[in-house]
Amino acid sequence: MAHPVVNAEYLEEIEKARRDLRALISSKGCAPIMLRLAWHDAGTYDAKTKTGGPNGSIRLKEEYSHAANAGLKIAIDLLEPVKAKHPKVTYADIYQLAGVVAVEITGGPTIQFNPGRKDSSVCPEEGRLPDANGASETGASHLREVFYRMGLSDKDIVALSGGHTLGMAHQERSGFKGSWTKDPLKFDNSYFVELLEGEKKELLKLPTDKALLEDEVFRSYVQLYAEDEDAFFKHYAESHKKLSELGFTPPKTCSSEGNTNSILLHGAIAVALGALVLVLNHIYEIDEKMKHYF
Repeated sequence: MAHPVVNAEYLEEIEKARRDLRALISSKGCAPIMLRLAWHDAGTYDAKTKTGGPNGSIRLKEEYSHAANAGLKIAIDLLEPVKAKHPKVTYADIYQLAGVVAVEITGGPTIQFNPGRKDSSVCPEEGRLPDANGASETGASHLREVFYRMGLSDKDIVALSGGHTLGMAHQERSGFKGSWTKDPLKFDNSYFVELLEGEKKELLKLPTDKALLEDEVFRSYVQLYAEDEDAFFKHYAESHKKLSELGFTPPKTCSSEGNTNSILLHGAIAVALGALVLVLNHIYEIDEKMKHYF
């Protein structure tokens, strides 16, 4: 499928879809699974081969049937009515916008969203996403192997891990059961606070979580985010945006502060040019009149 034309009409549909997503996610209390869907669609990106990434391919049975995606068909089905209502918006944009909205309506940071992702029908091979079981022995090296492949950094790894402040693990999907924090529907820095407070029977600690404490670089970020929620929110918003745009170059009209500034700039230029024409015409008229006096 070709890239969507990100014009005023498309941007208007994006905002309408955003409103519908807010209503859906609020009413269903499904922010955690929407965030997971966005992450898993984007997290297959391979920077070397430029394959995978946030292209909507997770909607296909071949991909949502991967072991790491167990349960995500629920989120895919929940989003179908939104997609049907806004057919011009790509699945890729719908899924990433759902992740952004999920973070925002649960109290998290505002994440800049640039639309224009192209849908793909090509599914990446299984095994590109982080594996909590696979990290039991390799720990930090497993996380780096997965996230470096995407083109992300150590800071991104830890900041994005903080997204586990939302939701809980389900035995039938991941082999683990429980929530990471006391309030799994509130986006804050409690994931890091709980991580540093040590093992608690009622709260979940996966091998990938423990790896963040065992590695010196990772642990420094964990400590920073546990102490400074503002720093976590700032870094999380940056890392989430990077993840949501892996392999995607936003149209120029959607960069920076979004298309609104672009429209305002174009409008200002048009007004300035119009004023210049009026001034030049006025000068010309004066010049013509002066010919009669000399």
